[in-house]
Amino acid sequence: MKALLSPLAAAAILLTVSAAARADLVVLQYHHVSDSTPPATTTSVSLFRKQLDMIDDLGLEVVPLLEGTRNTRNGNQPEENRIAITFDDAYDSVFHQAAPMLAERDYPYTIFVNTDAVGGRGYMTWDQIRELATRPGVTIANHSADHGHLARKPDESLEAWQKRITQSLDEAQEALESQLEDPAPMFAYPYGEFDEGLEQEIAKREWYGFGQQSGAIGPKTATTRLPRFPMANAYGQLGSLETKLTSKAFPIDTGKLPDGVMSKNPPTLEFPLVDAMDASRLTCFASGKGRIDFEVIDGTVRVTAPGGFDSRRFRYNCTHPAGNGRYYWLSQQWLDLSQPED
Repeated sequence: MKALLSPLAAAAILLTVSAAARADLVVLQYHHVSDSTPPATTTSVSLFRKQLDMIDDLGLEVVPLLEGTRNTRNGNQPEENRIAITFDDAYDSVFHQAAPMLAERDYPYTIFVNTDAVGGRGYMTWDQIRELATRPGVTIANHSADHGHLARKPDESLEAWQKRITQSLDEAQEALESQLEDPAPMFAYPYGEFDEGLEQEIAKREWYGFGQQSGAIGPKTATTRLPRFPMANAYGQLGSLETKLTSKAFPIDTGKLPDGVMSKNPPTLEFPLVDAMDASRLTCFASGKGRIDFEVIDGTVRVTAPGGFDSRRFRYNCTHPAGNGRYYWLSQQWLDLSQPED
């Protein structure tokens, strides 16, 4: 007699099979690639090379960010994850160190430019940006004009905020359009900070908005809060890199997650637990606090850290096995506007 599977076991198998069949886009985020720049935002030259080697060794295809995002959102992906490489701020180390290594492998990449800084000490010049833009696979996109903190400040009027962010977003886009033939309709939030109002402005311009919270992009990932894995030395070590490169987007509509601007400290993250997921295999972490507890009420996961935070930005990360040694990865970045800007 054949053994019959319980509904839960059958659903778990279905989840594993669908996870193996559906590939997602993993976006890597860099700032400096150097051996002599600030550690918090730097990937050493040797680590960068080893990261690229691992992508090669895993046989993962590196694709342009815009194409990869569109294809993934449309469900048009092959069986294996694809990788996209991005750089924020247009530092000159990208031109001198990263670009030659990427050219050797014919890897496409995107540079998000904060336009007021171009030509300043440590940044690329417009000549260098234009030169890279002519190379196959290189995309230039908007990172604001002034690299300001664009979420609305607690004491800022709506009119003042709209004037400020319109100037920062649109002046940068105008500068890119004057220097380049076709800047991409993409935006990287400075510091990874955004609120619902800023997301609406990005959506109104029909841009994709990229943060600095970790995780993969899937068909249900909201277009104004697209995740990227930071790859600075502290986060890009090889021991955890394969898990990140092969990770999968948590199968929920991330547009329904709460606004990242927290209203209480510590904040609570709520999201649905997909039927085939087992709560006992879900693991959640908080920045600086390690693993934290959660509860499941009527199919909704509630995650709250055991104590408050004293930093401006922090994250809750939750993972769940997705089969074949891979993990679903969900990251929520929180923003405490009462803390000073950096």
